[in-house]
Amino acid sequence: MSGQGQQVNLDSLSAQQLSQVKKQLDEEVEHLTNSFTQLHAAQQKFKECLRCVKAQTPATGEKKDILVPLTNSLYVKGKLADPDRVIVDVGTGFYVEKDTKSAAEFYDDKVKQLASNITDLEAIVQQKTNNLRVVEEVLRQKVLASPQAQAQKA
Repeated sequence: MSGQGQQVNLDSLSAQQLSQVKKQLDEEVEHLTNSFTQLHAAQQKFKECLRCVKAQTPATGEKKDILVPLTNSLYVKGKLADPDRVIVDVGTGFYVEKDTKSAAEFYDDKVKQLASNITDLEAIVQQKTNNLRVVEEVLRQKVLASPQAQAQKA
């Protein structure tokens, strides 16, 4: 098993040590899985923003009707003053006005970056899950062998 660049012979560990390793791997897999879920949710949010920006039509002289969210469940009618310009949340509470093409590029880049991060994280989760299975198997073998060894001594 590899953990932080170290090789550990699982057969040399006691059942108690293997249980601790298993517990640590369980926690790591759970944390990484939660991170994976959060990254995927963020990617979906950016995809939705990208869809909305791309759905904007060029200005035709008339103001487009929209619903403006006041809260998560309260909206008011409004008119889009300039459909060629949008305000983009660029992170940590900063907003930048962009034209729709620049906004689409911004969100497309974010989606691609998150896709790359998700792929990398998926590989790490898979590796940790495989390590966990190996530890569980060695632990199971040690637990099964323990009563047999004690019965042979008696």
